[in-house]
Amino acid sequence: MKYLPPKFYFNPHIETIIPALFRRVKEMPYQRERINTPDDDFLDIDWLKQNTDKLVILSHGLEGNSQKPYMRGMAKAFFDQGYDVAAWNFRGCSGEMNKQLRFYHSGATDDLETVVKYAQSLNYKSINLIGFSLGGNITLKYLGEKDNQAQINRAVAISVPLDLHTSCQKISQRENWVYANRFLNGLKSKVRQKAIIMPGRISSKGLSKLKTLIDFDDAYTAPLHGFDSAIDYYTKCSSLYFLKHITTPTLILNALNDPFLTKECYPIEEMKDHENVILETPDFGGHVGFTAFNKQKLYWSEKKALDFIMDK
Repeated sequence: MKYLPPKFYFNPHIETIIPALFRRVKEMPYQRERINTPDDDFLDIDWLKQNTDKLVILSHGLEGNSQKPYMRGMAKAFFDQGYDVAAWNFRGCSGEMNKQLRFYHSGATDDLETVVKYAQSLNYKSINLIGFSLGGNITLKYLGEKDNQAQINRAVAISVPLDLHTSCQKISQRENWVYANRFLNGLKSKVRQKAIIMPGRISSKGLSKLKTLIDFDDAYTAPLHGFDSAIDYYTKCSSLYFLKHITTPTLILNALNDPFLTKECYPIEEMKDHENVILETPDFGGHVGFTAFNKQKLYWSEKKALDFIMDK
């Protein structure tokens, strides 16, 4: 099933921006549940439930949340096919600041594991994972480092910065300034909120001097989460280095025209003989784009995820 964008989506930025800003997804009957983490924090999960034993866990991207159009679109696609859906919000992303000093980051598989273990306690027979961008990196890293992969039926990762360092360099280039600035402003806002509620533990001084995501990761993400530097963080958390250990059937969808991804994010040769991971690299799609117009209102990535997880 080859992906071709609508004719008026004439460059990757249009493919990325239009669905992010203008897609409308039907309101779904989400039920929010707050669960505790082992370190006395909380995670907010937005559920779609319909008395089934099949579950899909959705992980959003950088500065996203469960309400983003790509999350709602995927949630509706699976709910309509008889699945329960758990769209979880990373720490500090649900509309309420989390309690601990730490935030979320691209390798925070401990929080995904908390969600998975909670889902297991609810006796689902089939648990599946879908992650977007940063959430895709977390999903793949989780699968590659955990011994309990047998608990996961299938997984899909979409628009994944498999190599965090080069992807951060790419997004910081001039042509991607709009995206980088938006992400950076969101992260800085979280630091300012933390500085107000946790005076003396975190400082917002010097935020104005941070001009790139790498600067921010050096100043905040790395030290807050136990890494020596941004480079140390990228090296230890890039899912690229965990792919070879994945035993769960997994699909990765990375468009070749994704404005955030570098050549390192398309390990085509390395993946061609992988027994469990399929890497698809369509020519088009942008970053978490893959717009499609049809009666079902399903995006191409949603149809691919459905087919893969339902094993059609």
